[in-house]
Amino acid sequence: MPDHDNSRAARLAHLRRHELEKGDPVPLPLTMAAMYHLPGDPSGFRQYGRFNNPTWDAVEAILSHLEDAPAIAFPSGMAAISSVFFTLLKTGDRILLPSDGYYTTRVLADRFLKPLGITADTRPTASFLDGGFDDYRLVFVETPSNPGLDICDIEMVCKAAHATGALVVADNTTMTPLGQRPLDLGADVVVAADTKAPNGHSDVLFGHVASRDAKIIAALTEWRKFAGGIPGPFEAWLVHRGLETLDVRFDRMCNSAEIVARRLAEHPAAQSVRFPGLENDPAHNLARAQMQRFGFLIGLRLGSEAEAEAFIDGCELIQPATSFGGVHTSAERRARWGDAVAPGFVRLSIGCEPVEELWKAIEAALPKV
Repeated sequence: MPDHDNSRAARLAHLRRHELEKGDPVPLPLTMAAMYHLPGDPSGFRQYGRFNNPTWDAVEAILSHLEDAPAIAFPSGMAAISSVFFTLLKTGDRILLPSDGYYTTRVLADRFLKPLGITADTRPTASFLDGGFDDYRLVFVETPSNPGLDICDIEMVCKAAHATGALVVADNTTMTPLGQRPLDLGADVVVAADTKAPNGHSDVLFGHVASRDAKIIAALTEWRKFAGGIPGPFEAWLVHRGLETLDVRFDRMCNSAEIVARRLAEHPAAQSVRFPGLENDPAHNLARAQMQRFGFLIGLRLGSEAEAEAFIDGCELIQPATSFGGVHTSAERRARWGDAVAPGFVRLSIGCEPVEELWKAIEAALPKV
């Protein structure tokens, strides 16, 4: 990891220090308030729980520190994505989405943007630059794609899209700001589901939007205020606590994923393994140039649906569940949700277990060949 990211990670747990008065609690207090004491002129004071909250302020400060950009908190990753669409788009606009990214983004566009006269096209992540970006108002990238782990060149997409006047929004959920920095590569907006690794404990839904464009941040803040897509203070408090340990968890998860992916690639039961850190992965060279880490997600293809389900259910150190990024290793067969992957494709999210013990459990549960 580059030194500037080590410095950013080192300061995560110390951001509040400069705000503390003698005798203040070091951990972030939880402020549960819909109302504030507000006699007289309300200008310049907290007014109502839908407008702001001290606990939101703290989690947005830590997210802004990680992104090196202003960040706005939302109650889920999809709430963050929705806020960008409904704030920045209007009737007659066209947007481009990844055909192999998180499917709910495409469902949102089809069911709710299309009736408003907003057209959504799709394109595979691996060939996202093909065809150019003429006539698009917004270009949405998700790299590595979920679940297939294909990669596109964010910097090249941004240059090409900006040349046509399009905004670029990058979904960085799979990598976090410690693994990949889309804003540094030219993206106008980053969205992410902090439900995953940033919170890390699989006990809260959360999301954020970050941008270095002050007008975009102002518009999104106003949209959240009036639309009511606000996070709860307790959820914000949980995410803040999780973010303070993101660096240590993410480092372990990525290190373990590199070990497990290499061993899976050599196992006879694996028909294929996708992981950007593997030298023979089609995305490896671009990943080395674009990403600080290779991530903690592995795409494992076994021989059949039955083999995949037996592997997931039979491994004592794998939690069968949707979502990813928790301290526990988890897995699911993504074809069950309709993703365009083989029936035996398993999205494996490596957690924080001791890697040798984890590998023993994985190896024991793999189909015998």
